Amino acid sequence: MADDLKQKATSGVAWTSIQKFAGMGVSFIAGIILARLLTPEDYGCIGMLSIFMVLAGAFVDGGFGSALIQKKRPTQEDYSTIFFFNLGMSLLMYVILFVCAPAIARFYKMPILSSVLRVQGLVLIINAFSLIQSNQLRKQFKFKKIAIVTLISSVISISITIFMAYKGFGVWSLVTMNLLTAFIPTVVYWVTNKWFPLLVFSKTSFKELFSFGFYMFLTTIITRLCNNIQGLLIGRFYNPATMGYYSKAKSTEEMASTSLSNVIDQVAYPLYAEYQDDKVLLINVIKKITLSIAYITFPMILLLILLARPIFVLLYSERWLDSVPYFQILCVAGIAICLQGVNYQAIAAIGKSKVMFSWTLIKRALGLLLVVGGLFAFGIKGLLVGMVMQSWLIYLINAYQVHKYIGYKVLTQLIDLLPILLLAVVSWAIAFCLGYIVHNWHMYVIAVIRFFVFIGVYIGGSMLLKLECFKYVKETLPLFFAKFRKKSS
Repeated sequence: MADDLKQKATSGVAWTSIQKFAGMGVSFIAGIILARLLTPEDYGCIGMLSIFMVLAGAFVDGGFGSALIQKKRPTQEDYSTIFFFNLGMSLLMYVILFVCAPAIARFYKMPILSSVLRVQGLVLIINAFSLIQSNQLRKQFKFKKIAIVTLISSVISISITIFMAYKGFGVWSLVTMNLLTAFIPTVVYWVTNKWFPLLVFSKTSFKELFSFGFYMFLTTIITRLCNNIQGLLIGRFYNPATMGYYSKAKSTEEMASTSLSNVIDQVAYPLYAEYQDDKVLLINVIKKITLSIAYITFPMILLLILLARPIFVLLYSERWLDSVPYFQILCVAGIAICLQGVNYQAIAAIGKSKVMFSWTLIKRALGLLLVVGGLFAFGIKGLLVGMVMQSWLIYLINAYQVHKYIGYKVLTQLIDLLPILLLAVVSWAIAFCLGYIVHNWHMYVIAVIRFFVFIGVYIGGSMLLKLECFKYVKETLPLFFAKFRKKSS
């Protein structure tokens, strides 16, 4: 059983990694092109509406997706009941957004947002048709199929978006991308998955899943509200261009802080759910995953801080240089963000949804005070510093929950992570100082020197100190590539 789960998990990580990083590569290239075709104002329009879309999406899911994965043997009645719940709630949420769209446009003082929200809101209904399908695939560890479908839909939707942006459609090209990214996977899942709902709505199934899913739903609502409140505040108190600079900085930072952690989280949750009755084994899995994520993402994020200016000029042009200071501050938050999900998914997997909700109220209320207080005290940079403090607070509270309910102590986690963080910081400091010595050289030459010095010091230090996480990564990568070659052939 354990070997079979390990094999499934390895395969899941392999295919989810392919999906995430290949998709990230496609989006990355598209982002470079679109940054030259679209304006910060275009991105700002979408960013202003994100809080309404993500909150409505949380109501559509209702926490039942997590409940279906957490339940060891969901039935056809369970799946069918939640399918009709998702569909009904999506229609209700769309009607609410449609009616409220003019008021939201007046709130931001941008009339075009009314039409944009009414069209983009259709994503909710489209997604309702694919939620059960995608959750079934995750439950069955069929990440290969998810990866292939996601990549194909990304390539098609982004290609059409670039064409529309080139033809001058502006913000509507981004709206089209969001619609196609939802629509294409939905169609493929229904054609290939061979699952259709029964014409039933079981009150018994609903109540059983609701007992877990309700608290997951409340937790998701609060989390998404607090994660996106910055966009609402910036959109309200600053101009669309500032919102666009923030959106570009945040999306670029998230490519590092959440790329690997999102890959792991998708596989970790169903894996944790299988190990939920063996705390010793669960602690060992959490530790390995935590250290592996940290070993890769810590240096990645510090490198981005170091090379932020040449990266933005090279990729997006000097038009986006105002995003650089926002990006660098957000990267400090990203170091904590990349670790939050490991602990969060572990608590969810052992069924502590009510506990998670209670702690979410506490950590998000404190985080909201930091963000809003920072905005009104020090402006937009104060808001970003508040986001940094919020991210580290959330990580520590999530770690405390794992300490209390699973047994992996907070202090032990921090001690395990300390060598990685210190090595990454030392590598950063050496690369920074060397680049400063040759500061009269060309910007890109300095960037290349700093990059290779950083990587050399980091990997050399890992080998010299014989870091445990270095061993984990060396053991995992051959399994990953072997799995990839096997699947490809």
